[in-house]
Amino acid sequence: MFSRAALLALLSSAVLMGTTKADVQGFDISHYQPNVNFKGAYSAGARFVIIKATEGTNYIDPKFSEHWTGATNAGLIRGAYHFARPNSGSGAAQATFFLAHGGGWTKDGRTFPRMLDLESGSSSQCYGLSTGAMVTWIRDFSNTYHGKTGRYPMLYTNPSWWTSCTGNSKEFVTTNPLVLARYSNSPGTIPGGWPYQTIWQYADKYAYGGDGDKFNGNETGLKKLASG
Repeated sequence: MFSRAALLALLSSAVLMGTTKADVQGFDISHYQPNVNFKGAYSAGARFVIIKATEGTNYIDPKFSEHWTGATNAGLIRGAYHFARPNSGSGAAQATFFLAHGGGWTKDGRTFPRMLDLESGSSSQCYGLSTGAMVTWIRDFSNTYHGKTGRYPMLYTNPSWWTSCTGNSKEFVTTNPLVLARYSNSPGTIPGGWPYQTIWQYADKYAYGGDGDKFNGNETGLKKLASG
């Protein structure tokens, strides 16, 4: 588990590395990418992948286990993510479901803290919740996950969603690493008081499958994030 001081030290290191372009290639996938060339991605320089595991309180991604095995066999650091549905179950209930279906964490040096995917759903951008209620929901998920694993989940979001749905909350800056979605040639303005992103999803296509991601640091920092 990262203490507040350790997390800030890691992120400070990541920013310094980022200014010298020492980022690490990665990608994220779900069942929408049924055939992923994990070994090709590793050979091309990718070192991590984040794989969809669950959604809401009753959906398990049908490709999760196969993707996890493929990533492991290719030597990639791997993580899992949960697509949040704040209108269909509490944060605690969804964290518990996630933990039971691929969302656990072990200190093996190859497993990321898990990721909570926060973005618009099919019903509405903010799922009918006020900004205060959304922050409470995220806190409920995060604290439940932390209580079971000793790690806080990474939070995936984009500036528009975070500003609209949480009121640009700064509550999670010192506990939860930020995975920033912005398809551009730079991360741009960082929301929520985070001074920088830990991972940047910079494109919705990656040559070997899924979306393109970059870790804001070098491989030493990447392994430190996985190791806790």
